[in-house]
Amino acid sequence: MKGLRVFFLIAVLIVLVAIAASAKKPYEVDIDPADFVGAVTNPYFPLTPGTTHIYEGETEDGTEHVENYVTHDTKEIMGVTCIVLESREWIDGELVEFTLDWHAQDIHGNVWYFGEYTTEYEDGEPVSHEGSWEAGVDDALPGIIMLASPRKGARYRQEYYEDVAEDWGLVLSLDGSAEVPYGSYSGLLVTKDWTPLEPGQIEHKYYAS
Repeated sequence: MKGLRVFFLIAVLIVLVAIAASAKKPYEVDIDPADFVGAVTNPYFPLTPGTTHIYEGETEDGTEHVENYVTHDTKEIMGVTCIVLESREWIDGELVEFTLDWHAQDIHGNVWYFGEYTTEYEDGEPVSHEGSWEAGVDDALPGIIMLASPRKGARYRQEYYEDVAEDWGLVLSLDGSAEVPYGSYSGLLVTKDWTPLEPGQIEHKYYAS
């Protein structure tokens, strides 16, 4: 019996080691520029140059106002032509962040996130570029910011730059509902976003096609 118990413990340890190794498996993605198209037309995440998306809400820090402007500019990253998105964030009327985001859509309709250049502000002055990253530089890799065909339970990595950008997404529902000043919506895509770099910090996002 003792021999069986020892064998059982060894087997359990082997399984635990295998699970741990799997959890730490390096992120790998194969990017072929030929697999990407020139426009971002995903119905949940369209990026039409010249348009502005406005978001407002209450946070722990105050009233947040975000404006995302889809520019006519592009940036080539890892051989892929990405659309440049300008994002400005205000808290209680004070500019706190300006970011250039880089996105591209593949032939299947997935929208990829190739990085960002972030400038943080305090009292109207730029103070930091912390959190900036670019795919293909210093082992950083792109992730998917919006799936082509979201399915409940789908889990996907949104970005990867070790210890800097490690966001994940999870599809929670395809029949969510929400009411905003623009109107009331149902049949919404609901996602859960989080990062292991900030344990306990979770965002739920709602998308209308």
